[in-house]
Amino acid sequence: MRSLCSVQQKIPCVFLTEVKEEESRKRACQQYQVVATEGLNPAALQADVDCALATEKLDGTCCYVTVYKGRPYLWARLDRKPNKQAEKRFKKYQHSHRSCEGFKWNADNDFKTVPETWIPAHRVRHHNGHPLPDEHGHTPGWVPVEKDNKQYCWHSSVVDYEVGAALILRPSAEDEDVLEVAAVPLAELLEQTLELIGTNVNGNPYGLGSKKHPVHFLVSHGTIQIRNPPPVDFQQLRSWFQGSPEGRVEGIVWHCADGTLVKVHRHHLGLRWPDGDSCFSDRMAVVCVDSVTGEYADLQDLFSSFSALKGRCFSRLQDIRFDP
Repeated sequence: MRSLCSVQQKIPCVFLTEVKEEESRKRACQQYQVVATEGLNPAALQADVDCALATEKLDGTCCYVTVYKGRPYLWARLDRKPNKQAEKRFKKYQHSHRSCEGFKWNADNDFKTVPETWIPAHRVRHHNGHPLPDEHGHTPGWVPVEKDNKQYCWHSSVVDYEVGAALILRPSAEDEDVLEVAAVPLAELLEQTLELIGTNVNGNPYGLGSKKHPVHFLVSHGTIQIRNPPPVDFQQLRSWFQGSPEGRVEGIVWHCADGTLVKVHRHHLGLRWPDGDSCFSDRMAVVCVDSVTGEYADLQDLFSSFSALKGRCFSRLQDIRFDP
């Protein structure tokens, strides 16, 4: 498989965008929305997006695997944001200048406190040793997922630090149309970014698990490829999302050869999400959690639950259920 790019920064739209003063389809209480125009983003053209690898954009929360306390650890996305006073000053500047260029941040006083373990994402710019925010005033970063942190309990459910493994959902080596659930050593995932999806993430658009028996997985970014993707053209992409069985996805992320990432989301094109069953949740799935089965003594543990289903094949991913 070709080399894939990790998701450390906000991915720009493959098209040039504009802001419309109307209620957002994506975020409640947001009275504007960002929509795509028909013009291609110059960054996408420069990166030769027509030759890029098109992959499915999954609807979850971004994670990262890197070293913490001397061993591979799962990290959750946490952006450092401005405090109320700085946010007010920033918006006032934007309104008066019709741009955020030239705005000066105070690194010591303008931002909310983040945990001491927080690290900035790759390629975040620094000035005098301080990480600088992006154009929205946010500094993307990561915090390690500790088992005793209830805020990240669903992240914790997919990792076992005692055996150094993570629950991964990936295409089967035998048949790429089939998804497999596997326990993968965290060491094999070092420096990758992944998407956490499941019952308690982003409204569960894939219909996974239940309130009584939640189901969560990690999916490495770029591993769910889109076969025969449409050309990178506004009207053809919109038609593909609306009419193609393969178009029942949240969006597309293109991995360009030079490391550039660009995306398009259904909301960019004025389309709903979710909108019925997704292509991803309709895929066949097989459970292959067996490499460290003997380590799992807690019957409520997600690893134990999946290891009990070892070898089971489900006609649809969303049909995976644990026995009561």
